[in-house]
Amino acid sequence: MTRQFLLISTVVFGVLGVTAWFWPPALWALIALGPLFLLGLSDTLQRRRAVLRNFPVIGHFRYLFEMVRPEINQYFIESDTDGTPFNREVRSLAYQRAKGQMQTLPFGTQRDVYATGYEWISHSISAHPPREDEPRVVIGKDSCEKPYSASLLNISAMSFGSLSNRAILALNQGAKEGNFFHNTGEGSVTPYHLEPGGDLCWQIGTGYFGCRGPDGGFEEQAFAEVAAQDAVKLIEIKLSQGAKPGHGGILPAAKITEELAAIRGVPMGQDVISPPAHTAFRDPRGLLRFVARLRELSGGKPVGFKLCVGVPSEFLALCMAMRETGLTPDFIAVDGGEGGTGAAPFEFTNTVGAPLTEGLVLVHNALVGFDLRRKIKVIASGKVASGFTMASRLAIGADLCNSARGFMFALGCIQARRCNSNHCPVGVATQNPGLIRGVDVGDKAVRVARFHRQTVHSFLEMLGAAGIVDPTILGPWHIHRRVSEIEVKTYAEIFPWLERGALLKSPYPKSYSTWMQMATPDAFSMYQPVS
Repeated sequence: MTRQFLLISTVVFGVLGVTAWFWPPALWALIALGPLFLLGLSDTLQRRRAVLRNFPVIGHFRYLFEMVRPEINQYFIESDTDGTPFNREVRSLAYQRAKGQMQTLPFGTQRDVYATGYEWISHSISAHPPREDEPRVVIGKDSCEKPYSASLLNISAMSFGSLSNRAILALNQGAKEGNFFHNTGEGSVTPYHLEPGGDLCWQIGTGYFGCRGPDGGFEEQAFAEVAAQDAVKLIEIKLSQGAKPGHGGILPAAKITEELAAIRGVPMGQDVISPPAHTAFRDPRGLLRFVARLRELSGGKPVGFKLCVGVPSEFLALCMAMRETGLTPDFIAVDGGEGGTGAAPFEFTNTVGAPLTEGLVLVHNALVGFDLRRKIKVIASGKVASGFTMASRLAIGADLCNSARGFMFALGCIQARRCNSNHCPVGVATQNPGLIRGVDVGDKAVRVARFHRQTVHSFLEMLGAAGIVDPTILGPWHIHRRVSEIEVKTYAEIFPWLERGALLKSPYPKSYSTWMQMATPDAFSMYQPVS
């Protein structure tokens, strides 16, 4: 659009200039259009707003529309099934934090506190100021030669291909400035992940991009070469993701460039569809052996896996295999069915996979029930974009959080919903060079780091208000939910919580008895033949 503006402007002013030479009244048209040309030129040269840089002059209409609505309406409404209100409010809050704008609100509470689903954290009469230092979580402390000290909030999986090269550069530079990790997504470690020098969690999906053999399967030597790089601090095996669990990844053909095809080892001109399941292992024991092998090949770096919880007996089967083999992952990332994506089938997005809250409760309870919890860190991922959402996830079992949506907004995403078409107007989720140019890496990296810092600070402020000194003290009794117009319960009352070792011998707790009878370390699915 920028090139078109400059071309059209040159042609129009040239024609008017020639016309005015022979017909003086045309000079008034030239004078009238002059300010618009100067405005467009200014938009093209500035770097802070991608919309204006990519769409000179007409992009101002977006900001005019923003001026006539409240910046934050109903604060963090999550009850609507399509998630649109939540996205709108998260976007407003993320923009404000990323830009360093005022975050206070007039007129008090912006939500209906008597609506079913309304949640809040208990405050304390003995509240205290937030701690100044950010707590860290050590992953792989007892099992790895190279454990990693992680931030409480990190960038969730978004691969190069789904995002543009400049978006990846800005995210990683922001991660470096803020001292938190950047998950690569399943599209492999690329030069754009490595150039800024931020810490990486290398995600390995079912397509094995970056460690892919000629047959499309996993190749050990290729993996070892990438994992040996100092920037790679963690390795994550993606079993499934919340937006399309059980479906595999999708990168539309429109976004495949020659560079992407070379990096991923895929052909041009067709959608890149990652298989729905891994070929490097087939059963729970095989997955754990794969985890141990990757840890060895990486030189002792923490290895874990990511999943959206599906059939409960399958995760219980994994826990059985952990007890039996003595092999455990260093971390488990739990994605919620409400997680975002750039491309997914409609039904998978809306009706497949457990929401994050239910998934976290199951994973935490299963690990406690099998007496494995102390060995494994749990990461929550799925609409985590504020201090309160961090608190609510840590209260039910997470040790730290990953966020994609919040960091996307910090980059300047305006939710144009063109991620799968290669036409993202702000250059974030596209491979179109003309649109990518709108992303100024330096400016967006600062915003990414600022969003992280202020969101973690907000979380620590909430802990201080609750009288809590350390995040590990946060528990399910601290979060309240209105379950009806006249009834309120804490998470401790809503969900069943298991005691340590409760699943090691029968009789099992009633809520887990049926699933325990269906679980076996010999197979993932209850319908899968035992080999």
